[in-house]
Amino acid sequence: MSTPTSTPSWRPSELELSRRNVRRRATGRSVLIGIVSTIAFAAIVGALIVNTPGWESVKASFFNFEVGAASVPSILVGLWLNIQVLFISAIGVAIFGTLLAVTRSLRGPVFFPLRAAATIYTDLFRGMPLLIVLYLVGFGLPALDIFPRMPAMFWGTIALILTYSAYVAEVLRAGMEAVHPSQRMAARSLGLSHAKTLRIVVIPQGVRKVVPALMNDFVSMQKDVGLISILGAVDAVRAAQIQVAQSYNFTPYVIAALLFVAMSWPMIRLTDWLTARLAKREQIGGVV
Repeated sequence: MSTPTSTPSWRPSELELSRRNVRRRATGRSVLIGIVSTIAFAAIVGALIVNTPGWESVKASFFNFEVGAASVPSILVGLWLNIQVLFISAIGVAIFGTLLAVTRSLRGPVFFPLRAAATIYTDLFRGMPLLIVLYLVGFGLPALDIFPRMPAMFWGTIALILTYSAYVAEVLRAGMEAVHPSQRMAARSLGLSHAKTLRIVVIPQGVRKVVPALMNDFVSMQKDVGLISILGAVDAVRAAQIQVAQSYNFTPYVIAALLFVAMSWPMIRLTDWLTARLAKREQIGGVV
């Protein structure tokens, strides 16, 4: 009885191994050069700033450790309010923005009034600064006396949803229109209705095409959520303003800014990673 001969395991050739070593050395050299150049650039910029005539005054006004440490607890409490508003606003924008995008994609003359209303809405709120929307919603709607008394957090959330739904709706509509028409025709030939075609075929593919743009809008909303302080909500920005008024020092603003950066940084890095991943898949012919 003959024993089966084992096939030798595959291993790369010497030429391929040498190429990998060259690429590895080149990558290591590039990383080292990047680190050194970054440190050198930061040292030069830091030296220029420190040696400016007004540095001591700026340091005392914006980088006072004692004032900053004392303001952290109240700013963190305000930041929790920003996070709550951001969470609710993100859900509202996702729902309302999707409805607007679907409305603008409706076909047939009977839906013209809805398409026109959605178009006017998106044009209006995309062109209007968020600050003005906050004033109109936060001070105008309560003045009508048709709503019960609501906190500033509520009106700020409404203003964010109204504004960012217009941005998200246009991004979603662009993704939906980027889906090839053959996908719609194939779905309709299988007996799917227009609503099911949108829900099962078009919207999932369209969302995948515009995920980086949607995540960038979310990052922008993370910053703009601090504007609700103009309505009187004691969020991180308003808490920092109160601390500045008490200490006559601007360090609390720097603390609030750093906290907003720390809140946004994970999403920013995730957006960059996902954008690079999708671009790589497109280059190699993958399905996006």
